[in-house]
Amino acid sequence: MNPNPEHIKQLAALVNRTSFPALLSMQMRRLEPGAAEFSIDIEEKHLQVMGMVHGGVFATLIDTAAFWAVYYAIEDERRWLTSVDLKLNYLAPANEGTLIARGRQIKAGATLCYAEATVSDAAGKLLAHGTSTLMIVPVTGPAARAKFPPKFLPK
Repeated sequence: MNPNPEHIKQLAALVNRTSFPALLSMQMRRLEPGAAEFSIDIEEKHLQVMGMVHGGVFATLIDTAAFWAVYYAIEDERRWLTSVDLKLNYLAPANEGTLIARGRQIKAGATLCYAEATVSDAAGKLLAHGTSTLMIVPVTGPAARAKFPPKFLPK
């Protein structure tokens, strides 16, 4: 099945303005079957007391990129995903520049899905790596109220 570009465009606009991503100034950069990419331009609000990006920012990027990497595996548009677990390793600190999170679907099942994500700086230095198990659930929240074009183009 082929993703509908208009669906992606409208979905990205919703994701980028939803409360929590907007709070962190996180932007969806790419979404395709099996992969997703998000970024954050580091600001003062992302730093902990020692001047480094807070671990929660890395965790959010890992969680978000892993989630969206699985999105197109769910063909039923009345279904959504929620994180069951999140495991990550912090590999290097950051205090300026852009953080880029890239998610990759590993497995999509009927109930549970598994994905991984990395966070790198703009030069490609690996800063964090993580995995997430996600459960397929009914759509709720802003996504349930949104009216999008179909997720997939007709065959």
